Amino acid sequence: MTIKLTIDNKEVEVPIGTTVLRAAEQAGITIPTLCDHPHLTPYGGCRLCVVEVQGARTLQPSCTLPVSNGMVVRTNTPEIHKAREFVLTLIFSERNHFCMYCQMSGGDCELQNSAYNEGMTHWPLQPNWEPYPVDASHPHFVLDHNRCILCRRCVRACAEMSGNFTLGMQERGADTILVADLNVPLGESTCISCGSCVQVCPTGALIDRISAYRGHETDVETIKTTCAGCSVGCGVEMMVRDNHLLRINGDWDAPVNGGVLCEVGRFLPLEEDRERVLTPLVRKNGALKAATWAEALNLIAAKLKPLVGKNGYNVAALASTRLPVEGLYHFKQLFADALGSEMVTSIEEGMTTTMPGATAQELGRAFEGSLEALKDADCVVAIGVDLVKNHQVAGFFIKRNIPHGTKLISIDPSDNSMHQLADYALQLKEGKDLDLLDGLKAAVEGKNASLAKVSQVTGIPVETIQAVGQMIAAARKPVFVYGKGLTRAGTPEVMKALLTLAQAAGDETVVISVKGQANSLAAYQYGLDKLFDAGGRQVVYLALGDDKPSQRLLKRLEGTPFVVVQASYLSPATELADVVLPTEMWAEQEGHYLSLDGRLQEVHRGLTPPEDVRSHVDVLQAVAAEVGLALNDDWQKELSKRVAIVA
Repeated sequence: MTIKLTIDNKEVEVPIGTTVLRAAEQAGITIPTLCDHPHLTPYGGCRLCVVEVQGARTLQPSCTLPVSNGMVVRTNTPEIHKAREFVLTLIFSERNHFCMYCQMSGGDCELQNSAYNEGMTHWPLQPNWEPYPVDASHPHFVLDHNRCILCRRCVRACAEMSGNFTLGMQERGADTILVADLNVPLGESTCISCGSCVQVCPTGALIDRISAYRGHETDVETIKTTCAGCSVGCGVEMMVRDNHLLRINGDWDAPVNGGVLCEVGRFLPLEEDRERVLTPLVRKNGALKAATWAEALNLIAAKLKPLVGKNGYNVAALASTRLPVEGLYHFKQLFADALGSEMVTSIEEGMTTTMPGATAQELGRAFEGSLEALKDADCVVAIGVDLVKNHQVAGFFIKRNIPHGTKLISIDPSDNSMHQLADYALQLKEGKDLDLLDGLKAAVEGKNASLAKVSQVTGIPVETIQAVGQMIAAARKPVFVYGKGLTRAGTPEVMKALLTLAQAAGDETVVISVKGQANSLAAYQYGLDKLFDAGGRQVVYLALGDDKPSQRLLKRLEGTPFVVVQASYLSPATELADVVLPTEMWAEQEGHYLSLDGRLQEVHRGLTPPEDVRSHVDVLQAVAAEVGLALNDDWQKELSKRVAIVA
């Protein structure tokens, strides 16, 4: 149902429930705001957005005022401008907003811009502020109370976006101040470094350490891309100047995360301090030395050419699941298809995908749903996964809804941060997932006769199993989300038991797994999910990219006669290599990533790579050409050959 109203003599038609502010935006009419943000619940605190409504006794805040049929609104009258100037005067006089000292001054500050839009060059009230402390205890950003306008955007973002509820307000009136937890330093608080507060702050009260004082956001190039930090597939915006990455923001328009990011996506990529591989390296007299591309490729070809057209047993190949889809496809095509190696896999070895993949193959169909289901689930059952520490944005979708009634059941024999948030935390005995899932199904169906035996086997009290079963049965939109705690040690029977439980919970039930790194699902679709064994092989080719090698991987590479590492950074893996080929890191790549719920998303280059650094596709094509092979670009067709896990 829609409503018609008139704003500044323009007739506007909007859905019922729309605020006057959003209706004006739709009509192309700008109303200034400070406390409002389109991705936060309207607050109505600053009163800068006041408008005249025909028939109303006083000016009205447009951000909280719903439209009504036939409403007549004016946004640009002398009385409105007088009110806005008065509001801004009070804000400027309360704390230190002398803009020449502020990093946000000059186009980035919404407070300063609002004043200029009202024609203000000074404020008539004598400043009454006192010096406030600056909290620099946080590793990623600084809180300057002198710039704070008490808009509470950060407080609302902390609660509504990440569900962490760290920030709040203390005291009243002129003494009101932003605090973390019970007024502890930010660096010692429960802050999880998602950075949503920094992104929504309208002034210089919250500034990140990396981009501070390196120029204004208005003078940067903004490139939208996809985060490669994990398999959630969040949309991000890279802010770049002079080929330097200054800042990463969440993309408000991204369908997966809607602007929310975690520390892994927002801050950690900016703090990368590993040394780049800038030129090919070859081992000479026991040490790696700089070489030309031709020299490095010739050396690799000398080892691979004898294998063309023969059994490829003597070569093994591993790829990081952080590589773009195109890189994984060319990797698989070269080593598995062209060279015929039976040992071509990913670094993850299908830890999070092989078991659900086998289930999908047996069913002949996909059985997992979209991450979107977590956003409105009324009951979440988390099995063998810690979404507080890993794949955090998926965890935000759960945490922010817990105060609104979403029930959380956490199942994990290990210590798990989700246990602290859960209505029920089931720390069952190791390896007894199948028994517990069968028991929960019985409880959901009201068949409690067998629960005593289940309790004895799992270590979970009968009453708890019954209560959890009833909670699942009562849910309208339950979601089961599982991780490597289940897939790593589980069996096909465990997956079947999970699906049977989900089916018993109702037709609206959704099952999701969080996978591993950014392209672990694509790696599975290409068959890169075998257990790795380098034993007896003469050559191991590691497409590491910008990944970090584990100690387990390094141990398994030891003793191989010839190792090639395709990498962005120097690492213990390159130290083991006979040839190192320099490749692009995540911010230099073009290509695609397949998220944990099957969304194929683009990545775009934000930084130009160093001169001698090549893309993964270019490197693999060059290696293939050197041994007399040609690779095609049918990556998308090949991606759908295997039965998909996700619908």
